[in-house]
Amino acid sequence: MTSTTHLSNRLLASLTPEDFELLRPHLRLEKLVRGTVQVEGGAEIEQIYFPVDGIISLVVRLETGATVEVAMIGSDGVFGAFSALDGRISLNTAIVQIDGNAMVLDTANLRAAAAKSEHFRALLMRHEQVIFAQALQSAACNATHSVQARLSRWLLRAHDLTGGNKLRFTQEFMAQMLGTQRNTVSLVANMLQKAGLIRYRRGTIDITNLEGLRESSCECYGMVQQYYDKLLNSDSFS
Repeated sequence: MTSTTHLSNRLLASLTPEDFELLRPHLRLEKLVRGTVQVEGGAEIEQIYFPVDGIISLVVRLETGATVEVAMIGSDGVFGAFSALDGRISLNTAIVQIDGNAMVLDTANLRAAAAKSEHFRALLMRHEQVIFAQALQSAACNATHSVQARLSRWLLRAHDLTGGNKLRFTQEFMAQMLGTQRNTVSLVANMLQKAGLIRYRRGTIDITNLEGLRESSCECYGMVQQYYDKLLNSDSFS
């Protein structure tokens, strides 16, 4: 890996030189391919992913075949950190939502680093708390808020993690992540487009009015931001 690639992941970039050196020899850059299942729920986690510019969705698969997203992990976090804290089994299925790259290392290497550094161990614990909080917020959002607010919130989170206004999502995929019907997403996306907030065509969404999309969203978007800001700006994360 290059000497600066890790800086694109905020969690890796925040590590002290001593803590990063525990990981550096074991990190490798790998491609994240959209639609790839990194691990199924209930399976043992063998690799840890620090996304650089892609997004990994944590989803729950239901017996009906439905798939509902509970959290997004991008360049501000890590997937699989729980395995370093004695939780070897993935509680969710992890699917690549947006193409990109990730710094990857084997679970054993992360566990060894966590065993050597109390500071790093505390960081991983805080990160997992934030992922859990995001999952709880998503559950509450899906249960109480309109599809329009939920879709707006979801698009804003994807925008923040990619840093761009152009997102490649099909209506079917968005419906799966939100746990709703495709025709419902189609109607809501059309409403957002008529309101001038997005432009949708051929599986690509252009966010044309970011502030308007924020107003269309629910308070869950701001709550998730607060969770991450508290983590990223905390003494334990610097």
